[in-house]
Amino acid sequence: MSDEIKVTVVKFPDRDNLMLRYIDPMTGKPKHKTSGTTNRKDAVKAAGKWEAELREGRYSAPCRIGWRDFCERYEAEVLPQLAPRTAEPRATIMAHIDRILSPRRVTDLTADRLSYFQAELRKPDPAIVARAEAKVSKAKKVVDAAGNPQELARAKSRLVLAQEQLERAKKPKSEATIKGNLAHLRSILAWAVAMGMLREVPKVQMPSRNLGGGLVRGRPVTGEEFDRMLARVPDVRPDDSRSWERYLRGLWLSGLRLEESLRLSWDADGDFVVDLSGKFPRFRIYAEAEKGHKDRLLPMTPDFAEWLLQTPKVERQGVVFHLGPTGGKQRSAKRVSRTVSRIGEMAGVVVNKDQGKFASCHDLRRSFGTRWASRVKPATLQLLMRHSTIETTLRYYVAQDADDVAAELWKAHETTESGNRTGNNLQNPATNRATSS
Repeated sequence: MSDEIKVTVVKFPDRDNLMLRYIDPMTGKPKHKTSGTTNRKDAVKAAGKWEAELREGRYSAPCRIGWRDFCERYEAEVLPQLAPRTAEPRATIMAHIDRILSPRRVTDLTADRLSYFQAELRKPDPAIVARAEAKVSKAKKVVDAAGNPQELARAKSRLVLAQEQLERAKKPKSEATIKGNLAHLRSILAWAVAMGMLREVPKVQMPSRNLGGGLVRGRPVTGEEFDRMLARVPDVRPDDSRSWERYLRGLWLSGLRLEESLRLSWDADGDFVVDLSGKFPRFRIYAEAEKGHKDRLLPMTPDFAEWLLQTPKVERQGVVFHLGPTGGKQRSAKRVSRTVSRIGEMAGVVVNKDQGKFASCHDLRRSFGTRWASRVKPATLQLLMRHSTIETTLRYYVAQDADDVAAELWKAHETTESGNRTGNNLQNPATNRATSS
């Protein structure tokens, strides 16, 4: 705003209170607001205050942009700049806002409405439940129409997956999921403020329930459990079990994140590739494919490199792990995640009893980190795990599991006991009691 602004006091015949008025220098249109008083002296003071705010840029008029127009701008101007794993949940949360609140304008997203929105998020989405029910119904018809044992086995497998999807759709969202959704919503609203569409971000009350204090919700998968998972792959993926067995072994040996594993490529022009140009095989990662948003050239563990190089040279093209139909599009991260979790369930590998959680892609990554934590320095492990900070590495992987520490302590204790020749039995209370009696 410039010094051209001059706020005056006017009286409208249909209003009791005096009004404040100025001409917007940008549009040439008059702007009004009430002074809140019938006393002219007080109204003049209010006019002076408003004029100062306008000239100093401390006042912004409420934005009238419609919600749909806002969504179109955000999808066109912001989402293309974000990583897929960030853009997708933000598009989803805007769809939830549209479905639950149906706002006309961005300014309709008040703290009160967002509190209601948070409560509604905890309820299952009727549209998703309906789609899942339709999939189950369709899968049952396919089972009934199966003509031979092989078709029947495939149809039953798809029916089980559809039924699992329906069960997930009926469950309320976890507090952790809701907290993540609301964090994305606050980022969206912050952009609205930056663009002058909102005066400030409305209060978003984040879930206060204890979400675990930072403890991981899974655990590393043991070698024996991993073998069980490999053995059950044909039960879940009878038609392409070899591809999925190879994929699981790749996750086990590489420590790749789910999205990274699906993008890893042999092709030099990829954004996440196997680089064989150096003395040792390594990963070459460009910013758009990496969680840390940096171009990086990182080492590859020897066991994964040796396993990877067993691939014949003529087959080293395209993505390393192709899980879609031959010549078709790569499967989405969500579908791959569900399939691996299904394999973990079939193998009976429970990684969190309280939550009924079965082994997932990330639990295989945890296994990789745990195996290498005892073999390399923390800084090296940080590179292998591709963590942005050493604190993350120290927090999750360098600190051993409580059971491992306890086993080491008991082993040391037993060694001390067996080697104790000084006659000092204070370390064994049971022996002390027996002697004193």
